Amino acid sequence: MPLTIIRQDITTMHVDVIVNAANTQLRKGGGVCGAIFSAAGAENLQTACDAYAPIKVGGAVLTSGFKLPARYIIHAVGPVYKEGKSNEEELLSNAYWNSLELAVKHECTSIAFPLISSGIYGYPKDEALHVAIRTIRSFLESHELMVYLVLFDKASLKISQERLGDIQSYIDENYVETHTFGRGRFNEPDLVLYKQASYTKPSVKDIEDWVKLVDQSFSETLLHWIDVKGMKDVDVYKRANMDRKLFSKIRSNKDYTPNKRNVLALCIAMRLGIDETNALLECAGYALSSSQLFDVIIRYYIENKIYDIDEINAVLFQYDQALLGV
Repeated sequence: MPLTIIRQDITTMHVDVIVNAANTQLRKGGGVCGAIFSAAGAENLQTACDAYAPIKVGGAVLTSGFKLPARYIIHAVGPVYKEGKSNEEELLSNAYWNSLELAVKHECTSIAFPLISSGIYGYPKDEALHVAIRTIRSFLESHELMVYLVLFDKASLKISQERLGDIQSYIDENYVETHTFGRGRFNEPDLVLYKQASYTKPSVKDIEDWVKLVDQSFSETLLHWIDVKGMKDVDVYKRANMDRKLFSKIRSNKDYTPNKRNVLALCIAMRLGIDETNALLECAGYALSSSQLFDVIIRYYIENKIYDIDEINAVLFQYDQALLGV
């Protein structure tokens, strides 16, 4: 299942388990910790925590969610940042990993994390985010779990200034804020049909192969590209940040067409070039449009052959756009 970054109050999330950025004594603190205690019912939660305290840095324990929408709370202790010289990275990674293992042990299918140690513990937000994503991605390679990373601002998503500058320049050159076709305007990316938006006609090495694909369903065309790229299904849906069940539905149901975001996530996962991407989009009835900021950002990454879906989603998050594959 995928990893998604969101801005939301973690105490209101309807997931199986939320994670509390706890202290070693499992006492009510400030920030996210204090908000979780207050929303769950501080007295009952403190009693439950006292049965486990103290715990080590990097460790995690599970309690009931009490009054929260979540069934459980996992209390994970991250390190206090000391200039990166006290094994902080490994300890922070352990806090995430141990939390994920606890969630799976208790048969949870969804979990929401705050950015552990990035508050009063002083861990630099961009470095904390890197550790979180790397650890969660590694865990998801062998487990099926929906993971939310809850951020309160964009400061954590530190993309290099050079990259952001390149993207903004590309947007300035290619983004047309409003495209009018007849009397209508397009505002929803998933509603942009290939017949109504400008794009480059796909260039396929063997035109006979393309002709054969024209009348195929999206699922048949997808399988063709997976075979061409020499990839396995599991590699595709995990690199697409896509739920396994959704991928199975796309793959096996000839009458089902995924939304545009998921088609593009699959294109990124298979490292398709811009012409190949246009071909797969066309098969689903979509196209990249200069009137959609989302599309322009995706096109930048494909044209520059940058297929890191976490970075792409971080930039989409920065621009308040929907994320890929979720």
